[in-house]
This record gives sequence, C-alpha cells and structure tokens, in this order.
Amino acid sequence: MTIPRSHPRYVSLTARDKLVEGWKNGLVATQGLIAHGRGEAFDYLLGEVTTPEAEMATNAAVCMLLLAEKPVISVNGNVGAMAAPEIATLCGLLDCPAEINIFHRTDDRVNRLVEHLEKNGCRKVLGSDPDARLEGLDHARALCSMDGIFTSDVVLVPLEDGDRCKALKAAGKSVITIDLNPMSRTAVTADVTIVDNLIRSMPNLIRVIKGYQKRLLLGGITPEKLKAELSSYSNDNNLKDTLKKITEKFS
Repeated sequence: MTIPRSHPRYVSLTARDKLVEGWKNGLVATQGLIAHGRGEAFDYLLGEVTTPEAEMATNAAVCMLLLAEKPVISVNGNVGAMAAPEIATLCGLLDCPAEINIFHRTDDRVNRLVEHLEKNGCRKVLGSDPDARLEGLDHARALCSMDGIFTSDVVLVPLEDGDRCKALKAAGKSVITIDLNPMSRTAVTADVTIVDNLIRSMPNLIRVIKGYQKRLLLGGITPEKLKAELSSYSNDNNLKDTLKKITEKFS
C-alpha cells in the first residue's frame, strides 16, 4: 500500500516497509523484524525525536570518525535494508569501506547485501570472503575481513550485538554504535552510543560530517580541536542523561 505523507507515523511505517521488502528480498533475517519492533518501543519512550544527548553523541562520533586512520562501517541486514544510500554517502565522505557482518549468515544473504549496497552507491563492500576472525566469539559474527574490520581502528556498528561490541573493544578498536536502548550491552560498552533511530541518526551523521569537513577545509577547526571535543565527551554521562530524560517524561 502507499502510505500518505500526512500519516502521523509516516516515517516509522516507511521504515517498516523497507524492512519487510528487505526480508522478501533475502536481506533481512526474520529475527531482524522482531529486533526492530523492540527498538521502536524505546523510540516511543524517547518521543520519536533526536534528543540533545543524541546530537552530542553524534558530534563525538563524527570527531572520532574524522580522526580515524582506518574507519569502517559494519552493516547487518536491518541496516542495509533501511539505510543503504546513507551508508554509501558515509563511505564516500570518509573514504572507507562497508563490511557485511551478520549473525544468521548464509553466503546467499551476504551476497545479496553486497549487491544491494553496491546498487546504492557503495564503491567498496567487504564481507563476502572473510579471511580473519575476531577472538572471543563462537558464531558467524566473528568472521571479518583483514582489509576491513580486523585491521580498522574505528568501527561504526549500527544495531550491534553486545557480545561482538565487547569483542571489538577487546581487539583494541574504538566503537561507535546507534542503539535505541540506552541500557543494552552494546550501548554501555561502546565508546560513543547514539541513542536514536537509525533512520534519523544516519542523515544526522552525514550532515554533521559535511559541516565538520567544511570547517576543517576552511581552517575553522583543527584536528587538535576535534581531539579536545572528543576527549570532553563522556558516554556514561550521556547515557545517564538519556535515561533521566526518559524517566522524567513519564514522572
């Protein structure tokens, strides 16, 4: 069906349609549909808006990405289905690869995701032929690419699993995640957690990266200032402030 833009839940419903279409096309695991519903519940608690705390985390994430020597964007089925054009834009801005990494892994599903990202403009998509493995994981998400996640210094991992987030940290990587649950294992383990809906946070990341890159080009900001801004950010405090905002909303 065609969802009218006047519908009060237009954005949410179109995101659901993208997921269902991704499921039909073999991109999204059935379990991913359940996970999305869980995330939407937290979005209701946030008021379905990008909070000031999420904006602060976005700025910190951008500083980390721009300072990175070898960033990479990790993509699972839900992320690929909902945000492929934005992933392509981010990869282009950061001159970095995307890498497919999924729990319910089959070669067919990985290849479909690679093809989907490439059709949406990603120039370098890894993951179809993993040649490395993260320590501490006993499932398919341990598989990774030597030229991507395994040798990266900063990983953007939207909608991440908590155990792999811990494994990435144990491997010495800085982790940025997008997670609507401020109490999840991923949220509390990552270096920067953007507590926001993926469909809002990805465009925000693109906008902020473009702004910072323009300022860097014009001399309005320096790498040293980026480092200072990043060092002043506290993920623990940001998560606490987010939880406080949720609880105050219903008190």
